[in-house]
Amino acid sequence: MPLQSINPSDGSLIREYPEATDAELARVLSETASAFESWRRTTFDARAAVLRRAAELLRERRDPLARLMALEMGKPVSQGRAEADKCATVCDHYAEHAARLLAPEPAATEARTSYVAFEPLGAVLAVMPWNFPLWQVFRFAAPALMAGNVGLLKHASNVTGCALAIEELLHTAGLPPAAFRTLLVASSRVASLIESPHVAAVTLTGSTPAGRAVAAKAGTCLKKSVLELGGSDPYLVLEDADLEAAAETCAASRLINGGQSCIAAKRFIVVEPVLRDFEERLVERMRARSMGEPLDESTAVGPQARVDLRDELDRQVQASVAKGARVRLGCVVPPGKGAYYPPSVLAGVTPGMPAFDEELFGPVAAVVAAKDEKDAIRLANQTLFGLGAAVFTRDLARGERIARHELQAGSCFVNASVRSDPRLPFGGIRESGYGRELGVFGIREFVNVKTVYVA
Repeated sequence: MPLQSINPSDGSLIREYPEATDAELARVLSETASAFESWRRTTFDARAAVLRRAAELLRERRDPLARLMALEMGKPVSQGRAEADKCATVCDHYAEHAARLLAPEPAATEARTSYVAFEPLGAVLAVMPWNFPLWQVFRFAAPALMAGNVGLLKHASNVTGCALAIEELLHTAGLPPAAFRTLLVASSRVASLIESPHVAAVTLTGSTPAGRAVAAKAGTCLKKSVLELGGSDPYLVLEDADLEAAAETCAASRLINGGQSCIAAKRFIVVEPVLRDFEERLVERMRARSMGEPLDESTAVGPQARVDLRDELDRQVQASVAKGARVRLGCVVPPGKGAYYPPSVLAGVTPGMPAFDEELFGPVAAVVAAKDEKDAIRLANQTLFGLGAAVFTRDLARGERIARHELQAGSCFVNASVRSDPRLPFGGIRESGYGRELGVFGIREFVNVKTVYVA
């Protein structure tokens, strides 16, 4: 079966790509293993030159890359350009800081010399999703390549054009071709890739079921894995919050990338004294975001990436309504072609509803009532996920206390939307996965932390 890229705006076929044969894969894996032996011996300066050139190319090509993302998975072009720029930032960041982050660390022992060194592992297999088809790849590739590893990309089938564009860009930047290869294979072949002796480790961004499968196979093969999985991020709105700013931030976070983001705001847990006021402001701002063709510069919300994903989102919404949630905005599949779903708001959401218990991967805000701060924290933590969380309050000490000590998630923000940043570690707990990307912890995930002892 060929891999297909389908335009989610109208359902038209963009292109088909033949799947790689077993012989082709075997050749690529062998070549990548050989490339590692030379790439691992390059200097940080040589690697940094490649990453800096990649950053330049990302900025030069931001318009065609944004158009490609719009066509393949429906991201509005304005957001696509921002994604390309962010990828350039992560390349520049690790080009500048990798040598320092991976510098040997002295250890005081009885030895003449003893220290901890950080050595690359080999080929890192990246199993990546469609929702941020550039960013998800570069946030793994930039630190992994700067650490001396090489990369194998198994991207989502519907963004194969983006995957090949990334490969070509890195090669043009000066990376040896075999040091980063896109593998045109279906998800059913990921397990055999992990089993390959040429693969040293695996990183996956995707659903919790996919994460379980990859973790199980990597565990069986005794290979390092990092998993960034789903999320149902709670945003707490307390009685002393700036409601204007909170509503604007919450709407923007819920609708980024059409709501198709693991760290998008999902559950808005609002204390009762400000519940009605906040809800009205949120509805107003969600209504103001225009839904339309992703190539249109004025579009804020494009189509969902696939019709089946849009239909599953609607099923979750309707099941929540059947259990008592109230529709405040949207929640109706529009007529016509394409995988469109409008900005929507559900009120009266409670535990036991899909809108509370599951991840809604689309532009639907779930408003949850809480009695007070303690109750809001309880509801926020009443989830199987643990990727991100936020709290809104004018009392910054109060907000920091809640973020640091009370909210159970990998990233907790005060008066701001949860986001990834090359300078900070990113990842989750529980069913949101394990391990970290970005920051110093991210670049050290795929290295051998080696003790060197000279008597």
